[in-house]
Amino acid sequence: MEFELINFFRQRIPKYPCVRVGIGDDAAVIDLDIQQCVITTDVLMDGVDFISSQTSPEQIGRKALAVNLSDLAAMAASPKACVVGLVLPQKGGMELAKRLYEGLLPLARDFQIAVAGGDTNSWDGPLVISVTALGLPPPGGVLSRSGARPGDRIIVTGDFGGSILGKHLTFTPRVWEAIFLYRSYEVHAGIDVSDGLALDLWRVTQESGCGAVVHADSVPISEAACRIVKLEKGKQKPLDRALYDGEDFELILAVPPAEAERMLRDQPLSVKLTDIGEFVAEKGLWLEKGKKRTALPPKGYEHKFT
Repeated sequence: MEFELINFFRQRIPKYPCVRVGIGDDAAVIDLDIQQCVITTDVLMDGVDFISSQTSPEQIGRKALAVNLSDLAAMAASPKACVVGLVLPQKGGMELAKRLYEGLLPLARDFQIAVAGGDTNSWDGPLVISVTALGLPPPGGVLSRSGARPGDRIIVTGDFGGSILGKHLTFTPRVWEAIFLYRSYEVHAGIDVSDGLALDLWRVTQESGCGAVVHADSVPISEAACRIVKLEKGKQKPLDRALYDGEDFELILAVPPAEAERMLRDQPLSVKLTDIGEFVAEKGLWLEKGKKRTALPPKGYEHKFT
């Protein structure tokens, strides 16, 4: 069964020049032609990152690759290759694996990332899928979380909140946007918003040794966030959803004021760029509305274990 599945993958997956040895051997050999490599990995589990009874295998496969591409985007790295690990339920695992790849491969083609191999196991539990992606750092080194400076503006792509209504499965990783912005403007730090705008912004401040002030009226709130609030009949405000919902997979960037002004004036992307506040010397996270400034809790999605 496993050999049959491996042969299916070998016939289905496109060949890329960078993959010298690919599927079918003990390990892949990838020609990176560099001294540094960007590596990221994500594990997605049924019941945590998706619900298989409510999500098609194609959507699951796509998301598994997309979240890794979003991590590469956060560092302005160019996608190069990936490997895929599957833990399949024994019943129906063959067809499930094929459909997972039918969702993953079109996104791989869009971002020219080679699927170089992986591993497949089966058990009597739910689906688990893991992707490890490799990328090339940009000239001058990667964009990291640690470079924000007091005075930098907080620039974000897109809008936030309500991703559970569909965006968490259909989002487009901001890979090309990040690469373009990092090459075209001075950008000090970056992160992708996987666990929530407030929480991921806090992570930048922690790594950079500074604080941040978010202007409440400037946060771009998605239509989906407003819809959820209406469905919940006022349990939360749209701003709360925008600040704390996870899986928006937009970018947060720390940009010097003059460059931020130029960036906003140019609006060079197909997605809107918005200034939502500034990084400050005092450590902490605050929300400013009018002249009132209050502590902004760094809430979002976090895996819990003891």
